[in-house]
Amino acid sequence: MTDPDNLYNVIQKEKGCLNVVVGNAGISPLAPLESITEQQFDDTLKINVKGVLFTVQKALPILVDGGSIIRIGSASSIKGHPTAGVYSESKAAIRSFAQWWTIDLKEQKIHVNTLSPGSVETAMCRSVAHSEVVKTTFVNNLIATVPMDPIDTPDEIAKAVVFLASEDSSYVTGIELLVDGGRGLT
Repeated sequence: MTDPDNLYNVIQKEKGCLNVVVGNAGISPLAPLESITEQQFDDTLKINVKGVLFTVQKALPILVDGGSIIRIGSASSIKGHPTAGVYSESKAAIRSFAQWWTIDLKEQKIHVNTLSPGSVETAMCRSVAHSEVVKTTFVNNLIATVPMDPIDTPDEIAKAVVFLASEDSSYVTGIELLVDGGRGLT
């Protein structure tokens, strides 16, 4: 999103308020430690961390008390993939926001949670590898470490987001929900 101010102005004019904000941004350049460039590092943190923080911050004036903030993290922030260090680090920052924002927003009773998927069948997942060697390493690591199917579907992730945004999660805040096929267990 390039203009959150405009988006939130339109929402305020048309709807008056916002009940849920989902902060979902991510790029994932795969590179081993010795190959990571400063530009890859800066771009990844700018989009994955700074983008989410300021998108959510700009929504706060119209987010209702008792609303929900859901940030999309990644299971790789807990258990990294080979060649995904910068991405994993950026998603660890997203996970850290849950505790900080939960306390910061307690007076408004805003629920703040992180949903951390494993690898999901998306354009980003298909395009992250810049070489066949990196892609093969990435896929082989998934197959070796994920008890269920190594690649999840966007629909499964959407169901978990709906749960965190619903009344069914009314006493859930400050947590990280892993939707990773058991990857974190191995």
